[in-house]
Amino acid sequence: QVQLVESGGGLVQAGGSLRLSCVASGRTLSNYVMAWFRQAPGKEREFLAWSGANTYYADSVKGRFTISRDNAKNTVYLQMNSLKPEDTAVYYCAADRSPLASSSTKAYDYWGQGTQVTVSS
Repeated sequence: QVQLVESGGGLVQAGGSLRLSCVASGRTLSNYVMAWFRQAPGKEREFLAWSGANTYYADSVKGRFTISRDNAKNTVYLQMNSLKPEDTAVYYCAADRSPLASSSTKAYDYWGQGTQVTVSS
C-alpha cells in the first residue's frame, strides 16, 4: 500500500510559479511510475506528466511544467511556471506499480487527496 500526500498548492497570479510536492509513504517510489493529473470543476481528470524510465508531458503543459523526483526523499515534484487562469484545478499525484507508463487515470493504483491551485488573472 502506498499513501500519497500532495502539498504546495495555493493562489498565484497569472504568469507566476508554484512547485507542488507529493510525498509517498508505505513503499519506495523508485519502483513506481509517478504522474501528475488535475481536475477542474465540471471537467474530467486530465493527465499532465509522468516520470518513469523517462518523462512525458501533455501538450497543454509542455515547456511550462516540469516533473521531477527525489527517490531518496520518496517525493515527486511538479514545477509549474508561466501559470494561466486555465491552470486552475485540483492537482493530484498518482502512482502506478506497472513499469508501463500511461496517461490514463485507469492505469494508476494510488492517488493523493489533491491540492488546490488557483491562478488569478
